[in-house]
Amino acid sequence: MDETPLSESVSIVLAGNRNAGKSSLLNAIFRKDIAIVSSTPGTTTDPVTRKIELGRLGACSVTDTAGLDDEGELGVQRIEKTKERLTSADLVLFVSPQDKPVTQSERELLSWIEQKKIVYIGVNTFADRAADESKMHFFPSEKKVTLCTASGTQPDIAVLLGKIESMENAIRRELTPVEGIVHEGEFVMLVTPIDLAAPAGRLILPQVETIRDLLDRDCSALIVKERELYDIYHSIGRKPELVITDSQVFSKVAADIDDDQKLTSFSILFARKKGDPLYFIESLKALSHFPKGGRVLIMEACSHHRQADDLGTVKIPRLFRQLVDSEAVFEHTRSMPEHPEAYDMIIHCAGCMITQHMMNDKIEVFRRNRIPVLNYGMFLAWANGLMPRALEPFSDLYSAYRHSDSMIIDK
Repeated sequence: MDETPLSESVSIVLAGNRNAGKSSLLNAIFRKDIAIVSSTPGTTTDPVTRKIELGRLGACSVTDTAGLDDEGELGVQRIEKTKERLTSADLVLFVSPQDKPVTQSERELLSWIEQKKIVYIGVNTFADRAADESKMHFFPSEKKVTLCTASGTQPDIAVLLGKIESMENAIRRELTPVEGIVHEGEFVMLVTPIDLAAPAGRLILPQVETIRDLLDRDCSALIVKERELYDIYHSIGRKPELVITDSQVFSKVAADIDDDQKLTSFSILFARKKGDPLYFIESLKALSHFPKGGRVLIMEACSHHRQADDLGTVKIPRLFRQLVDSEAVFEHTRSMPEHPEAYDMIIHCAGCMITQHMMNDKIEVFRRNRIPVLNYGMFLAWANGLMPRALEPFSDLYSAYRHSDSMIIDK
């Protein structure tokens, strides 16, 4: 992997009404024609995303969206797509033509952004035209940039880029995989099975990101397959500060290493990075009183070709029926369910292909409906009898588990 994935980039979303100048602004940021620019309303129909490196922010994704004042049945669908992108944005560029009065859709968008506490910059376009009085004070002065986007001109984009970079401290960053649990000079062993589920010629994203994070922190990383683990672990002469394993081989790895060896999984690293691990821990309690014949929804965030012994469709349902409820009914999806209240438990993948914003938005829907949520790593650690051991590297999570009623379901 030679580029930062979208899920690890700062997400910048352009939003506003039709013909506000969003596509012209996108082209100006990249200094080339990416989006079609036209005076015809509704030229941009689907979100257009491109990657860029922006100074102190580093890797960013910039997304152009359809106008929030779109019309008709298709317009409603386009607006929904725009709102989906806004919900997961780290920074919104609210684009508004300064020569036109503030519209109701603009007022509603600004109110929604402020209610959600999303970081934003108001971008007044068409600076070559006389400003409408209502638009002059629509955005707070400290959050506003004015640009000339007249046809045939190149706006002074440096002013906007400087404003974007100035938001560095306001943008909430995700934790990196091993942030706070390893230190410079430490030795970490990674157990990475190469089976049918492993992509040909590559490692999966959580493994790649963890390796890079360890190197960035000046740690040593030794990567082994589960079959070689026992011999290598007991012959290298130095005990690792931490062993990180793929969740699917939790049980074997635990058996092959010392009982006092700190151990966790890539999925648990990502439970902390991408989701709400405290809610996952709280949700473990539901395993002890799961209703007979209850419904479990397995959720995945990416598209992949499922193999014969797929984790989400085969292994987890099999373990769940063996350990929790033999009559449990399983469904699988890669999108949010229309009726979340219909399920008794959600088990989500590690979420490596989506942002923390996206994952937490999902979790919040289930939380409101009082539906317990686990991720693959949390469930598999419990199923293999490795709770709370798998949480020991994280002092806050370990403490939360030890003080939780979930202790009563230890296997």
